[in-house]
Amino acid sequence: GRADGQLGFKVVVLNEVERLSKPAQHALRRTMEKYVATCRLLLCCTNPCKVIAPIRSRCVCLRVSAPTHNEVCEVLTSVANKEGLKLPHALAMRISQSSERNLRRAVLTLEACKVQQYPFTDNQMIQLPDWLLFIEAVAQDIIAEQSPRQILKVRGRLYELLSSCIPPETIMQYLTQALLRRVPPAVQHEALHHATLYDHRLQFGQKAVFHLEAFVARFMTIYKGFALRNSR
Repeated sequence: GRADGQLGFKVVVLNEVERLSKPAQHALRRTMEKYVATCRLLLCCTNPCKVIAPIRSRCVCLRVSAPTHNEVCEVLTSVANKEGLKLPHALAMRISQSSERNLRRAVLTLEACKVQQYPFTDNQMIQLPDWLLFIEAVAQDIIAEQSPRQILKVRGRLYELLSSCIPPETIMQYLTQALLRRVPPAVQHEALHHATLYDHRLQFGQKAVFHLEAFVARFMTIYKGFALRNSR
């Protein structure tokens, strides 16, 4: 209670709301309506399109931008100080840039750099996360061979990524980037068009691996067709 006699609100913070199933989101909507007089919910998400409209209509939507590179560096320096580590500002800035201002990824990268080498140096190599190296290997496999057998192999690797809790949207994003770096401009435009198409379908589907595999199959078709045309 409060001094003025009015009851205070309980505040509940829910992260990654867009990852709730549709039945769970409908249950959340009913909970919001039932406890509206005593409870306030802070719903955090990175993709509002995957949150059902009845929930969005009951919320005030606030967009929070990613932290700046300097803000990420401040957090990394604070973490390093608490761990008794001396972190050069130049290395902190490189970690922030390689992490694309993703604070969670930046902290994990700092941890990987500590395991790799300490004391830190300004120009030491930034260790990429294991899942990102795995996606790079998948992209290389796709470029190396386009066949039904290779699709089956890639499907298994996609399942491994998903079972490691890597979000399907993240897999689609970084796999597309890795593939585009390996193909000529003549292939990039059509490949990017289909990447956006399957990424859109991914937002509304239930089985992420189906859409990821469909994109891989489509990319293989595009790339193999380009290779055949240029081999004549």
